[in-house]
Amino acid sequence: MSIKSKLAAGLGRITYQVLHNVFHRGSSLPGKLAYQFDPKVLRELSQDYEVIIVTGTNGKTLTTSLITKILQQKYTDVLTNPTGSNMTQGITSAFLAHSAHQTTDKKIAVLEVDEANVAPICEAMTPSAFVLTNIFRDQMDRYGEIYTTFEKIVAGIKKAPQAKLIINADAAIFNSIDLPNPKIYYGFSDQNHEKDDIRAKFNVDGVLCPKCQHIMHYHLITYANLGSYFCLNCGFQRPQLDYQVTAINQLLPDQSDFDLDGEEFSINIGGMYNIYNALAAYATGSEFGVTVDQIEQAFNSNEQVFGRQEVIQLDNKQLTIILVKNPVGLNQVIATLQTDTDDYCLGFALNANYADGIDTSWIWDGDFEELPFDKIQPIVTGGERWQDIDLRFKIAGAPADKLQHEANLDSFIAALKSQPNDKIYVLATYTAMLQLRQKLIASGDIKQK
Repeated sequence: MSIKSKLAAGLGRITYQVLHNVFHRGSSLPGKLAYQFDPKVLRELSQDYEVIIVTGTNGKTLTTSLITKILQQKYTDVLTNPTGSNMTQGITSAFLAHSAHQTTDKKIAVLEVDEANVAPICEAMTPSAFVLTNIFRDQMDRYGEIYTTFEKIVAGIKKAPQAKLIINADAAIFNSIDLPNPKIYYGFSDQNHEKDDIRAKFNVDGVLCPKCQHIMHYHLITYANLGSYFCLNCGFQRPQLDYQVTAINQLLPDQSDFDLDGEEFSINIGGMYNIYNALAAYATGSEFGVTVDQIEQAFNSNEQVFGRQEVIQLDNKQLTIILVKNPVGLNQVIATLQTDTDDYCLGFALNANYADGIDTSWIWDGDFEELPFDKIQPIVTGGERWQDIDLRFKIAGAPADKLQHEANLDSFIAALKSQPNDKIYVLATYTAMLQLRQKLIASGDIKQK
């Protein structure tokens, strides 16, 4: 490491220790300072690691967490960015915060990377693999349409033609361009559906054939535009799968039981979309030599993931925080809530800061009308844009006597604590989730590690 990089790394580590030990924060500032001092510091810090980049619209944080847990079953030194700080400064901070282990094994860095930052990260380090989750319409003020998001990811992949691509084959957009990289495909088995011919819902993005622009057909649709697709006009179709979901055995709000390649697995988190995350992690672990038994052990570790169906004990109540940020993810959360047979309180904290996306119109594409309002008592709306989400619930048919708004976050939390139900779900955009967690940390409801 050059003298300049050593000084940059030293500055970053000192900053991290002060912020982490004294103020219990520091996910991006140490990296920002180090990177400004020496733009080559990230390449120097990562040079001994095989780097796995996880990117896509939804599922990056959980997929990254699951891959990390799986690889830790086999490898001693596995580095990651666990808080979801997924731009250059946050990733630099992750290396600065990591305590390297003495090992003869390969060192691995599993990094969640923001879609728009894949190219800058690939200029700063050399990845060994990319894990591609999905692409949906999200934060159009930052990313534009799904095709511009894909272009940003491809720009990074083209800087690493040697890297293996571990691809969600059920997302047609990932199969729309020929890249020289070695490719591994994962998805849902369409066995027993080979003769089915269905189409996606009328308001779903990404259902035009990327080769000829005709509407694609499907043998199987899991949700949104994901599934076993084919084009009757030009013959474009989903590639053959290397790893697949072969059965879904049970879906509950806090548990999913399923088969991968005929082997039974379970994760302590609900939702069809999270089975994709588990499948991506399973495929990645398998490609890195982790056994089925080791993967099962990692899935059973039951560790909470920052802000993603994170369960918190709020006085005598069970509070589950669920991040929402776009219509597809929101609709999957709504579908997951439909599997709960108990009554519960529902909170929704909506912000519209840069990290959330400043345009809140996406909530109107969510299937709020599908919520089981008869089981929900009450609905508490909050956040900086509580008026928008309050109106959306009203239009969806939520009874007026069940709606309660609390513009102040302290009042929002107090309202949740005062509800009669023992079970609470809070849907929150990114900065609202961070603000909520900080309040709960300050009150002692979330214990800092």
